[in-house]
Amino acid sequence: MSAIAYLNFDGITEEVIEFYSEALSAIEVKKVKFGDIPQDPNYPMPENELNMIMESSIEFAGGKLMMSDILPSMKAVTGELVQGNNILISLVIDDKQKLEQYFNALSLGGHVTMPLSNYPWSSCFGTLVDQFGVNWKFNSDADKFLDQVIANKQ
Repeated sequence: MSAIAYLNFDGITEEVIEFYSEALSAIEVKKVKFGDIPQDPNYPMPENELNMIMESSIEFAGGKLMMSDILPSMKAVTGELVQGNNILISLVIDDKQKLEQYFNALSLGGHVTMPLSNYPWSSCFGTLVDQFGVNWKFNSDADKFLDQVIANKQ
């Protein structure tokens, strides 16, 4: 089983896909716009919504992100989109060079909250908020730390 971070945006998903695809050296990018599926003639979508992203995925280095736009016409049901710190994407990669590459690429236009460095819980750890307000955590050896702490408790 895998857990996939799913992100919603307010009409900028196309831009986010382009940025993340490049920053993470995407292996595969899939996207479907609302206008790509058959429309109900009794309930036509506004023209501006037809170009919005209905569903997308970006695959990279064994990871996957999915994202879509929240339609303005659906906000009565979904509520307004609020950026917050409740979404965090954690990249755990043993390859410190790859981790640093992703960190540097995703920090462009964003804000580094903890620079990549050696910490008691990881030999290479850092956090940032990217230009779209998404929180990222980078860790080269999270599993080793978890295993060590759990083993010491027993």
